[in-house]
Order: sequence, then C-alpha cells, then structure tokens
Amino acid sequence: MSPEYFLNRELGLLEFNRRVLAQAEDTRNPLLERLKFLCIVSSNLDEFFEVRVADLKEQIEFGAPGTSPDGLTPRQTMARISDEAHQLVERQYQVLNEVVLPQLAEQSICFLRRTQWNEAQQAWIRDYFFRELMPILTPMGLDPSHPFPRMLNKSLNFAIELEGKDAFGRNSGIAIVQAPRALPRIIRLPSEIAGHEYGFVFLSSILHAHVGELFSGMTARGCYQFRVTRNSELSLDDESTTNLRLALQGELSHRQFGDAVRLEVADNCSPGIAEFLLQQFGLEQEDLYRVNGLVNLVRMMQVPDWVDRPDLKFPAFIPGMPREIGKHDDIFSAIRRSDILLHHPFQSFNPVVEFIQQAANDPGVLAIKMTVYRTSADSTLMTSLIEAAKRGTEVTVVVELMARFDEEANINWAAKLEDAGAHVVYGVVNHKTHAKMAMVVRREDDKLRRYVHLSTGNYHQRTARFYTDFGLLTANENICADVNDLFAQLTGLGRASALRHLWQSPFTLHQKLIKAIRNETEHARAGRKARIIAKMNALLEPEIIQALYEASGAGVEIDLIVRGVCALRPGLPGVSENIHVRSIVGRFLEHSRIFYFYNDRAEDLYLASADWMFRNFFRRIEACFPLLDPKLKRRVIKEGLQPYLKDNLNTWEMLPDGNYRLKHTRAAAFSAQHYLMEVYGQGSDTGSA
Repeated sequence: MSPEYFLNRELGLLEFNRRVLAQAEDTRNPLLERLKFLCIVSSNLDEFFEVRVADLKEQIEFGAPGTSPDGLTPRQTMARISDEAHQLVERQYQVLNEVVLPQLAEQSICFLRRTQWNEAQQAWIRDYFFRELMPILTPMGLDPSHPFPRMLNKSLNFAIELEGKDAFGRNSGIAIVQAPRALPRIIRLPSEIAGHEYGFVFLSSILHAHVGELFSGMTARGCYQFRVTRNSELSLDDESTTNLRLALQGELSHRQFGDAVRLEVADNCSPGIAEFLLQQFGLEQEDLYRVNGLVNLVRMMQVPDWVDRPDLKFPAFIPGMPREIGKHDDIFSAIRRSDILLHHPFQSFNPVVEFIQQAANDPGVLAIKMTVYRTSADSTLMTSLIEAAKRGTEVTVVVELMARFDEEANINWAAKLEDAGAHVVYGVVNHKTHAKMAMVVRREDDKLRRYVHLSTGNYHQRTARFYTDFGLLTANENICADVNDLFAQLTGLGRASALRHLWQSPFTLHQKLIKAIRNETEHARAGRKARIIAKMNALLEPEIIQALYEASGAGVEIDLIVRGVCALRPGLPGVSENIHVRSIVGRFLEHSRIFYFYNDRAEDLYLASADWMFRNFFRRIEACFPLLDPKLKRRVIKEGLQPYLKDNLNTWEMLPDGNYRLKHTRAAAFSAQHYLMEVYGQGSDTGSA
C-alpha cells in the first residue's frame, strides 16, 4: 500500500513516551509515582537509543537502500527523531524542575543543590567526599600518554577544565573523572543535617563542589557531567557459532563499548567541551542532549523506595486468589476439575509458582518442561526447577539467551540448571523463543496426564505485580498435546506438525490471523454483524494492517487497544473509518494480547504471547491459544476488553496523523484498571469479575 497509509515506528515510540510523560504531569497521580514516571521515560529513551537509533545509524553508515513502510529514509527518520526527542527531553526536565521537585520539597523531600548548602551541610558533605569518594575516584588528565579513556555505556562521567601545571609540568587543560558504578548517585543526609525529613544530595553536586581536591595545585575552571549511550545490540555470526552460550558470553563484554549514539551533558557544559566530547565519540550536534539536572535520571527511580510516605504513593494493592485454587489441597486436582484463568496483577501470580513448586516436590511427576524468556534474578520458579532436577525429575528448560538486556541473567540460570542435571536448550537459531508455556507430566492411576500453563506474559514474579497479563492452567488433552508438540520442535528436529488448537509463529499465526480478519470481512459484505477487538503492545506488520483496512472498508467494526506503537492510521476516509485505536497508560503496564473475532456469534477469542509485528510472526517462536471454556471466554471479554473500551480516564485516542489525545466524554469517570482492582482487591476470594 501507499506509504501515506502507514505511520513511522520510531516516531510512534516517541509518541508513546509522551503519554508516559503525561502521567508525570497528571495531578491525579501521587507525587512519588509521578517521579517514577519521569524515570520510566528516561529508561525507555535509553533503550530507544541503544536499539532503534543505533539500528538507524548503522543503516545510514552502510548506505542501506529503501525506506520504511511510511516512506521515510533512515536519514529522514533520524532528523525527525532528533527534533521530537529533543522536545520530549526538554519537557521532561521542565516537569521535573518546575513541578515535581518543588512539590516534593513542600512535602519535606528535598534535593539540595550546591547553592543551597548551609555550613553544617557543607561540612557533612566535605567529610563524605574525603571519606567515601576520594579514595575510589581516579582522575585522568589527557595528554599524549593518557588518551581519552573508554567510557562504559550509560556511565556517569565528568569533564573538567583545568588551569595550571601539574607536578610534572604538564598542562593538558582537560581531565576526565569516571564515577564508579558502585558509588550511589543519590546520597541521603541525616535529617538533622538536611533540615528536612528526607534530604538528598546528588553525587554530581558533591563532585562539582570538591573536584579541585583531585587536582592539587591546579584550578578547576569547570566541571561538567556527561553520559554516552551506545549501540547495545549483540552481533553473533550464526553460521560460525557452534556454542551459542559461549559466543554470547564473549559478546556481552563488548556491549558496554558499542558505537556511541547519543551524548547527554549538563546544560552548563561549555561549547568547547561539548564539541570536544562529540568529536571523541564520533557524534554530530543532533546527537547532543543538554539537560537541566542529572544526566542519569533513571537513578532517581530508587527514591520512592527510600521514602516512607504511603500518602505520596499508589495505595497498596493485594491481588485476589481464584476460588478454584482454595477448594483443593493440590493444584492438580483444581486443574482437573476445570480450566483456571488468571488475570495478573489483579489476581495473584502465586498459583503459577505453586504449579511449578508442587510439580517439583511431587514424586508422581515424571517431567517438567518450561520456556524462559525473562525471569527475575531471585526466581522461585527457577529454584524449584533446579530442586526438581536434583531429585531426579526430568526437567527440560528452553532458555532464550537472546532476550535483550536479560542475556546475562539467562546465561546464569542456564548454567545453574545444567549443573543440577536439567536439560537446557536454547531454542532455534535465528528465532527467539518468546512463547510462555510450561508443561508437567504426572503419573495418575497407572496412566500419564499432562498439565499445562500458557500465558501472555513472562515467568517473572516481580513484573507480574505490575504488568497486566492473562494465564491459563489446563489439563485439556488437545491443548496439552499441542504444547507437547511445540516443546518437541524446540528441543528436537523434524517438521512442524499440524496443531489442534494453538496457532504458532513462525508457521501458522500470521496466516490464521489474516484468515480470521478476512472472515469478518466476508461476514460484513454479506450483511451480517462483523466485529474485531484486539489488544496488544504494538501493531506494525503491513499485511495485517492492509487486511484491517480492507475489513474496515467492508464495514467491520474494529477496536484496537495498542499500548505502544501503532503504524495503522485510523479514521482515514474510505480506508479506516471503522477503525478506532486507543492506548491505555496507567498505574499498571498493559501487556496482555487478546484477539477477539465475532465470527457470526461464535465469538472466537485467543490469548497470545505475540504482538502484531513482523518479528513476532516470522522471527520468533510464539504461541496463541484459544479459550475453549465459554465461561472463561466471557471473563476475558468482560475483564480484558470491555472495561478498556469504556475507560475514559487513562485512554488516549489515536488521530489519523499519529498524534494522540486524552479521551473526554460526558459519561461518569471510569478507569479499567481501577475497576479491576476493586473487583479483585484486598485478596478477595473470587473467580470472575
């Protein structure tokens, strides 16, 4: 289709971060939570530059031909990114300095600047510098024998302008001080010294005040913090790699020193130093970001955890527990009785933990199989698998080593699992294993029975507390047989078999979705009611978008709930008039993938690990599974779709030009997330909304 029908992926990601930034500006959110949203924007932008901008720069460097579906060349996209990102960062720091920090100060949570220190504070900070900082810091003067040092990705550094000669008569004029990562970036002062209940000072402020102590006999004319962001994509030669884990371990050490893609400096940095740093990193002026405050704003994410002010945070939420779990002593009895649907974080993740823990301790369990894409460093699930393997249970774990930014953690778990005797495999080369599934094989009454867990989200106990996801525990024989076949594909060799209920990438998911969309198109053309509702994190794949345009043209009513980037343009006359796109941004991160097709009253409903992106359809192993129990299907419609279509507090409506606006209606205020918290909150023993 013509480029005018598609929106740019990178610009869409920046637009999403504007919606996150709006949460920091929203006075309905508690103050410390607003600070967190500011930090989340910085974290998101870090990854955006490390991955997306890095890829564009490589395309430009190597003269990659062609354009993206929206018609922009890599160079044109980079120019647009520079404009949009600079505006976004400027607004972010404006909100921090003019709104959030002053309001925190009113609550006796203060970040003391150098110009504000009184004598007692100066004395305490000076003592801290000599006691805790100076012994660790290594100042580096630049001269022919001391070239510009290698800078770690996203590390905090200082460029110092010097005047005078050192003990050897040298006068380079510039020195570099790198802040070791072990040092805290924010230091809390005793309340009696701070004069506030919570008084903090930045490491950068302490260094600025005492940098002269590092250069005896010389004068520091300027001290400027800076931070470089580097390309963090890993490059492995799949043709020559014989051991993926060993190759990846070697590559990880180079990630910290990839090509530079962005330079952040303090806004007081002199033009000469800024230009000098740009030259050292091979960057242009468009890659320079001057900020009014910390260059590593992500480090402020720790502050809310240090401050005991529940009134400035979201109210504590205790997730509910499905009543089906409480009726049985063991989880397998509960699953045999009926499928169990879990809606996180509104319902507890504990049943998933219990599923694996009970399997690990059950002598009747012969085998446990599980995929791991992202998990926590202290994962109870992984510990249970290790214990099961040590007891002699056949444990097979498909560990995705190439899960971006979790590679090292996954390597560590893979090694521990192997040491315990588990079978560890790394999936299929060139296809990330992104499916979320676990299977337990148990001997019952002289026969083997399989139990399965499938999910839209990761086996990560921490993120399960603030990511919205659905999970299914089932003993349905056909579903279990499909999952067994998927594990056979991942651990062995052979052709893909026809599955009974599951759709999978890279073989059937894309074509099945296209078929389902076209089926609704045919119903509409025949004059029957036709409806599609899809919820996901991203929508980018061109063929899917074209099929949705055709469905809209035929009269299919389409609602898309896309949290992040969406390349489809809604509301175009004659093309997408029947398509509505909304994004929900609130307390919890919307992560579930739900696909609903009316299908002439059959109301087919699927849950999936995959977004509608090229990589999910063709370069990943994904699982998309139906809800066969009518009661559970109604629950997902009632909890995962209808409240989000009704939401008018956290909903951003997408306009045809790719911009978003907050939804405003005359109806009573309604938040999908708040509604689900009320239904399941306080640990309520409930099974459905």
